[in-house]
Amino acid sequence: MVGLAVRLRELGAEVRVCAPPDEEFAELLAGAGVLHVPVGAPVRPLVTTVTPGSAVGLAQRAADLIAAQFDAVAAAAEGGDALVATGPLPVTAGARSVAEKLGIHYVHVSHQPVSLPSPHQPPPARRGRPLPPEMTDNRALWDLDAQNANDMFGAAINTPRAAIGLPPVDNVRDYAFTDRPWLATDPTLSPWRPTDLDVVQTGAWFRPDERPLPPELVAFLDAGTPPVYVGFGSMPMSASKDIAKVAVEAVRAQGRRAIVSRGWAGLDLAGLDLVGLDLIDGQDDCFTDDCFTVGEVNHQALFPRVAAVVHHGSAGATTTAGRAGAPQVVLAQGADQPYWAGRVTELGIGVAPEGPTPTTESVSAALKTALAPETHMRATAVAGTIRTDGAAVAAKLLLDTAGRGRPPASA
Repeated sequence: MVGLAVRLRELGAEVRVCAPPDEEFAELLAGAGVLHVPVGAPVRPLVTTVTPGSAVGLAQRAADLIAAQFDAVAAAAEGGDALVATGPLPVTAGARSVAEKLGIHYVHVSHQPVSLPSPHQPPPARRGRPLPPEMTDNRALWDLDAQNANDMFGAAINTPRAAIGLPPVDNVRDYAFTDRPWLATDPTLSPWRPTDLDVVQTGAWFRPDERPLPPELVAFLDAGTPPVYVGFGSMPMSASKDIAKVAVEAVRAQGRRAIVSRGWAGLDLAGLDLVGLDLIDGQDDCFTDDCFTVGEVNHQALFPRVAAVVHHGSAGATTTAGRAGAPQVVLAQGADQPYWAGRVTELGIGVAPEGPTPTTESVSAALKTALAPETHMRATAVAGTIRTDGAAVAAKLLLDTAGRGRPPASA
């Protein structure tokens, strides 16, 4: 979304990005020179504490997210020409309601295809509502998903709509998505098969990142053969600590050095309890002869310098590693991660270990395949096909369409 904002500004548009007030988001937007409008509560404490798949507290969180759209987002969008929304359904349904009230152009964008209705795939399960195992027809499953979305969020969205004079919506999901959602994924990494939806695939959105790598990291990279990067983004400590330990042990079993990203779990080498690591105290970056930990760094600059990327299978990590031509090992845990693991495997640019729980042995075997010359050659070939203009394409399309067919402002 920052990449889109930057490209819009380059085309002369005024841009405001509504995002949670977390320090990471504020710094990211400030570094890009984009106005940040803080919305809602910080998301990092939520992501790192909520049990994956649990519906405990979901109703209140959804109500809070929706209220933030009708309050802060509505104020930020006042006088604008378009509103682009992404994120959880309560956010996007609330955002479209705001756009409807203000009479401005609205676009729903997804950065992965898993949540978009398609007869070619089942829907992801919603929190607390697993899909019935006896149902195998994808269209029927998507119908059930729409019903579940209404049950979970219908009253929460229609109550504030009524308060501002908007009629109720009877299909929250399809209302939020519209019949022409945007898909910000690369066509090679994530091809979209035609459906009843008029999906607009723009290509993945990259933000310009010219930050140099820290000198200490450059020195580590220069001190030996290319290491293997290990990082799990915003995954909570409960999941990523054990996975990171397994991953680093697998890297060392292959005789490779490792770079460990702390991520939102705050991983460090001492916390991984790895046998045989003599940690150096008093350093901001914790490292040994064969392992180095980093915080937030420029992945666009780092990934071309590593031998492989071991990650959780987010859209961002998969696409950035794919663009860099770095072979991948995907340790998917949930959400859209299994989809990206499957795409990496199908394309031959990496591998996902077999079995539901990664082990040192399974990850080491997967890493051996990823480090093979043929995988590197395939990853390099695919990298040459990945588009880098997705955000620019989307920015131009948005400006071209924002003023057309604008719905009348609500009374």
